[in-house]
Amino acid sequence: MPELVSPSSHYQQSFIQAVREAQAAGSGLGDTLNWDVTQMEADFESVLADLRRYEPGHELPEGFVHSEHLWLVEGDVYLGRASLRHTLTPRLREFGGHIGYEIRPSVRRQGHGSTILRLTLERARGLGLDRVLITCDTDNLGSRGVIEGNGGVLEGEFVLASHPKPIRRYWITL
Repeated sequence: MPELVSPSSHYQQSFIQAVREAQAAGSGLGDTLNWDVTQMEADFESVLADLRRYEPGHELPEGFVHSEHLWLVEGDVYLGRASLRHTLTPRLREFGGHIGYEIRPSVRRQGHGSTILRLTLERARGLGLDRVLITCDTDNLGSRGVIEGNGGVLEGEFVLASHPKPIRRYWITL
């Protein structure tokens, strides 16, 4: 049964394989597509430290909010990841929202998107959030279905100068 965990070196090989898959497919969150896999293999602890840099208890750079990365795993296999931002800036209100997620290409269309979002919503509820914002590209039918299946109510479709595709904004009441 898949579960959400904190990023850990236990999943290093599986995580790096997933990054390679996403890069080969050209499909994933922006940072995934830009990661240097050779550097990740050489110093995975730095990768983990980088993922934890915005967690509560860490000093934040100007304009950033506390957030946490969560990995969806099953056994020793990394399936995907979510980012849960605890508050919104004006920029996150426009694009990004409270939750972002990706599923590794080889396990897409198997229900893992719904699972990761459901579990991340449970974590958000545990943090005391009453409602969360999630955005996706309008042409990402998979994410649209996942968000709507988890109670997402469409706020609207928007064109942003800073993003190449129109996006949809959804709110989910917790």
